[in-house]
Amino acid sequence: MRNHSIVSEFILLGLSADPQIQALLFVLFLLIYLLTLMGNLMLLLVIRVDSHLHIPMYFFLGQLSFLDLCHSSVTVPKLLENLLSEKKTISVEGCMAQVFFVFATGGTESCLLTAMAYDRYVAITSPLLYGQVMNRQRCMGLVWSSWGLAFLDALINILVALNLDFCEAQNIHHFSCELPSLYPLSCSDVTASFTVLLCSSLLHFFGNFLLIFFSYVRILSAILAINSTTGRSKAFSTCFSHVIVVCFFYGSGFLRYLMPTSDSPLEAVFSVQYSMITPMLNPLIYSLKNKEVKAGVRRMLRKCF
Repeated sequence: MRNHSIVSEFILLGLSADPQIQALLFVLFLLIYLLTLMGNLMLLLVIRVDSHLHIPMYFFLGQLSFLDLCHSSVTVPKLLENLLSEKKTISVEGCMAQVFFVFATGGTESCLLTAMAYDRYVAITSPLLYGQVMNRQRCMGLVWSSWGLAFLDALINILVALNLDFCEAQNIHHFSCELPSLYPLSCSDVTASFTVLLCSSLLHFFGNFLLIFFSYVRILSAILAINSTTGRSKAFSTCFSHVIVVCFFYGSGFLRYLMPTSDSPLEAVFSVQYSMITPMLNPLIYSLKNKEVKAGVRRMLRKCF
């Protein structure tokens, strides 16, 4: 599995070559990153210290916040560095490491969103058995399975990708390293890597998406069977935030990894969406639409001040 590349580093061309636009992008992305850090750390802290939120739903939400911190931190710091630097390079090894961790954290989030859909399914269809079914052991098992499956998937992809050779082309028309952006630069056959990527995307990401979809079909059926309007409204509200997050994550992810590689600006836009915008919005979506989280924030602030 040894790489025989002549090229030792790549050049990340980023989103613009104009220095003034790069300065504006640096300020914008720094602000987004700081908001991502503050929002997700705040959500983690609230869930940790408020005993009212020590239930499976918020356990998974805390895991999602931690994942969003990891996922954005894989690419954004390097992007910010390159926006200020004239030398916008990354070593081949560093690039492959970035590919691995983007894939691993993104894959874990895909599995975790499926676990969260299952949690909502049990809560709405079997409320009397919810505490028994979603016990701590099962919740921990779902989280560890999510991490394990995603890292195995990422490892398989990166081991195949290590066989790619890079001879002359160095320019990556992107702000980070992702497998679809590396294929046009390779001077060796990319068929094996592309096939593994396509299969893992379909099995892992699309498979999880189907599980989420069918979970919500059952959830919707159960909600519509509720006679009380108040009961239906409350059930819908517990799922609304999760559905929005799923749409953001899968919408941009599928378009990025399943569309043909063309060096189009849209590819970078989709990557910005799931690597920066979605991690920033997730804590806002969950806190603004969730009375218990807002109450938890108020209780924590009262203790502090």
